[in-house]
Amino acid sequence: MADIPAIEGVFNQFAILLLVAAVIGFIGTRLKQPLVVSFIAVGVLVGPSVLGWVDGHEPMMELLAEIGIALLLFVVGLKLDLHLIRTMGPVALVTGLGQVALTALVGFLIALAAGLEPVAALYVAVALTFSSTIIVVKLLSDKKEIDALHGRIAIGILIVQDICVILTMILITSLTAADGEAHIGYEVARVVLTGIGVLAVLALLMRYVLPRLLDVLARTPELLVLFSIALAVSMATGGDMLGFSKEVGAFLAGIAIASTPYREAVASRLTALRDFLLLFFFISLGAQLDLATIGDQIGLALLFSAFVLLVKPLIILAIMGIMGYRKRTGTLTGLTLAQISEFSLILGSLGLSVGHIDQEAMALITLVGLITIGVSTYLIFYARPIYERLAPLLEVFERSTPYAEIALDSQPGQHYEADVVIFGLGRYGHQLAKNFEARGWRVLGIDFDPVVVAEWRDAGNMAHYGDASDPEFPRSLPLGDVRWIISTTPDRDVGGTLINALRAAGYQGRLAVTVHTRMDADYLRRKGADRVLMPFVDAAEMAVAEITGGPDLPERRNGVQQP
Repeated sequence: MADIPAIEGVFNQFAILLLVAAVIGFIGTRLKQPLVVSFIAVGVLVGPSVLGWVDGHEPMMELLAEIGIALLLFVVGLKLDLHLIRTMGPVALVTGLGQVALTALVGFLIALAAGLEPVAALYVAVALTFSSTIIVVKLLSDKKEIDALHGRIAIGILIVQDICVILTMILITSLTAADGEAHIGYEVARVVLTGIGVLAVLALLMRYVLPRLLDVLARTPELLVLFSIALAVSMATGGDMLGFSKEVGAFLAGIAIASTPYREAVASRLTALRDFLLLFFFISLGAQLDLATIGDQIGLALLFSAFVLLVKPLIILAIMGIMGYRKRTGTLTGLTLAQISEFSLILGSLGLSVGHIDQEAMALITLVGLITIGVSTYLIFYARPIYERLAPLLEVFERSTPYAEIALDSQPGQHYEADVVIFGLGRYGHQLAKNFEARGWRVLGIDFDPVVVAEWRDAGNMAHYGDASDPEFPRSLPLGDVRWIISTTPDRDVGGTLINALRAAGYQGRLAVTVHTRMDADYLRRKGADRVLMPFVDAAEMAVAEITGGPDLPERRNGVQQP
């Protein structure tokens, strides 16, 4: 790190850097800007182009950033299960490969038309095909959409893209060797056999070692967390040494623990540390932008950025439509993947190191990366409002029968007769359902996680796959006999969307929504909610009533009362 004027010592420099990040982050949140954008702006501010405090390649910052990335992919692996692979595998594979091929082809033609040399045009085109696992996973996790259908598909496509970029880098490295074709064949065979070996070892660890080891470590929670971090970083290093990538290794480490009872405990304890370390990745990314080169590259960068932000999502939308997914699912997935990847920068750096491209082409890829990552942050953050505005223009992509999504519902033809419909089958929704059933009400549960729906049905309950934030979904529900519809998602926008959609569908019953703040409660009451549930407030009122020994619990202002 370059010396900060009048500040000596790495510790003091990092202290100033964290203070600047906190201030800019606070200003960004007050302006309702995503933190990712604020942290990239911090990188630009402290980078060579402005204050010159960091150069974007400081070893200490790169180390912290790489550990953060490893933990990010580790946590993603923790949430992966075999059901996801079975259900999302086909659409992820077809959409991922189709998008990579079409994006590369169209991007290559655009690059040639823009005057780039064929080799540089090829590198730029390939760089445009990959999306950022770090950005996508971070923002989907923040929005709690990592388990939504479009989130699961996006994660599957990212895995396919990561495999493609690894194979591409192997190909480039092999082409620089003396015995080209023989070397390529050898490298591909080595990677395939190594991958099979790694998966076999991982399966043995998951079956015979990790469950027993974690049972012992879990007696000391701090030791369990330390072991999890060590496993993530160690397997990231192993993945890098075996010719894959740190990201793949860390991802597999998460999968290794995903089948144990400790996955949720580990994930919850690592979230804050992961987010802190990722701060340095975003700062480093912003610091790599050299404002002096923008003037020469800005035109082409804007052209390619527009292609990534507009055309790439349309390609994904079209492929998913052909596969039987609705335009809403395809649009949300496409908007999620509308950026280029950190792997794109690594690919460009590899091409620069072997002499295939020059510094100008590398600067172009970097600038496109910064622009698309910055803009796509807003696309992901506001994906649902964007879709609602664009929906009338996307009818050509709609499926009259979205058979792929219908297949997620293992009982597509069942006729549901319910007194109450509960959106969200988490802990709160589950407890509500039990209490309604104890009073003789028929309960239909709705959730956007196919695994949760399947588990709910296995327990003998009525359940249906769906999303409360989908304005078109309520029309598919049997609303005639329903007395109450309850949303347990504490999100004001989701509650507002559900209220509008139910009224548009002709629902005549009563509606309850869930929030955490008084301001959101007032907003949703004005929108037309009959009851607003505030779980923590309601629970506190009941607890105080019991502790103070009142003869009867008082009527809860926000509760759903039995008619």
